Amino acid sequence: MKAVAEIGEIADHYDLVIVGAGPAGLSAASRAGEHGLSVLLVDENPAPGGQIYRSITTTPVSDRTVLGEDYWRGSAIVARFERSAASYAARCTVWSIAPEDSDLPGAAFEIGLSLDGHARLIMAGQVILATGAQERPFPIPGWTLPGVMTAGAAQIALKSSAIVPKGRIVIAGCGPLLYLLAGQLAAAGAEIVAVLDTTPRRNWSAALGALPGFLRSPYLAKGLRLMAKARRNLRFIGGVTNLTAEGTGRVSSVRVERGNATQSIACDTLLLHHGVIPSVNLSNAAGCLHDFDETQHGWVPQLDDWFASSVPGIAIAGDGAGIGGAESAALRGEIAALDAARRLGRITIPERDAQAAPIRAQLERSLRGRRFLDLLYKPAMQFLAPPVDETIICRCEEVTAGQVRDAAKRLGVTGPNQMKAFLRCGMGPCQGRLCGPTVVELIAQARGTTPAEVGYYRLRPPVKPVTLAELASLPPSEAAVKAVVR
Repeated sequence: MKAVAEIGEIADHYDLVIVGAGPAGLSAASRAGEHGLSVLLVDENPAPGGQIYRSITTTPVSDRTVLGEDYWRGSAIVARFERSAASYAARCTVWSIAPEDSDLPGAAFEIGLSLDGHARLIMAGQVILATGAQERPFPIPGWTLPGVMTAGAAQIALKSSAIVPKGRIVIAGCGPLLYLLAGQLAAAGAEIVAVLDTTPRRNWSAALGALPGFLRSPYLAKGLRLMAKARRNLRFIGGVTNLTAEGTGRVSSVRVERGNATQSIACDTLLLHHGVIPSVNLSNAAGCLHDFDETQHGWVPQLDDWFASSVPGIAIAGDGAGIGGAESAALRGEIAALDAARRLGRITIPERDAQAAPIRAQLERSLRGRRFLDLLYKPAMQFLAPPVDETIICRCEEVTAGQVRDAAKRLGVTGPNQMKAFLRCGMGPCQGRLCGPTVVELIAQARGTTPAEVGYYRLRPPVKPVTLAELASLPPSEAAVKAVVR
């Protein structure tokens, strides 16, 4: 691995540029490097690992039992990447991916990068997006109060700095990661006063048809271990139908509704988690087509068997291609890299297929039982489309659920792109990451249609905020002008 510290150290052209240094990106870079491709792996974090293996090379958490053996498996993936010939740009942001219209041999894409306050345009023959997943938005009344965080944010603090929230902690939401985080924080010494499970009980009947596959999957034993560890000394409350964060100046309690019963639980920190969805902003802005997946209840890119997107030359691997977990992410990265090597003429189709066959067998096994989990932990509608009008939906622009509903019903807004013109949802620094899924659900509910029919944001570069100083640092050229005004 060749670490890139400054923007000037990045070459003008690479055979393959990979975005995201989680298990998918790391595995793709390692495999591509083994086939002699010039590879640049770009990631916004200071060290490789992504979210699931965050800070695997630097974490101060020395007790392996705190984060669990699944976390430490990331060491081998990172070590393999570090032995590769790939270049690695940490703390680097990709803000644009566009087809290249020059005659430069092997250049199919022009990619806008920012590193340490300076921007750069480079060329790539192929691109693999391994941007992973993001936590599904979980807007409830009071979720903007200090002391209310996503569960993922707490996990980042634990992995990167061995920090746990002080005082009384309540964890609320649904999904397998709820158990994982509760167990990790408890093992790290956090004071968890309650875990509130919002999984709708009716989901069990919907998931029963997928139970046989789950019983034959690696998820069964892993799930039982997680649940046993988390439930050993923690107070679990199931059947939660509504939540409200309460407090003046910061959160001091959470009001919990279970059917007709209501109780208030005092806390100093409230951690929210409603599962994860693919991170699609960059693939969306690159022009890749997406569909709404009713099972995972989120937007996923249209891909072929090699994870190639609708844009020739762009592949999408890992959880960004659909939620499957860390093991499947690494395997998807390997498969996408093999096809990139084939497209670039480094291996033949028979060689690609032969090398991919055992990886596909592992991938099939790793995904067995996934449908059961997706159906079981599908969030309740009152959390996807908050019923309380005063609930903040767009944190960047402070837009409420009531305003979105009113625009859809009274003003006839039919989709999130039109909603931008009325309420500026999706125009803040997060570019719709935190509000987009909820805005779509609210519009669909208000108009009596589906998220698939409502559609999602049409995103354009720059996908991430870029300063004028960064743009000004671009070398003066026709390509730079196009990148700024595109």
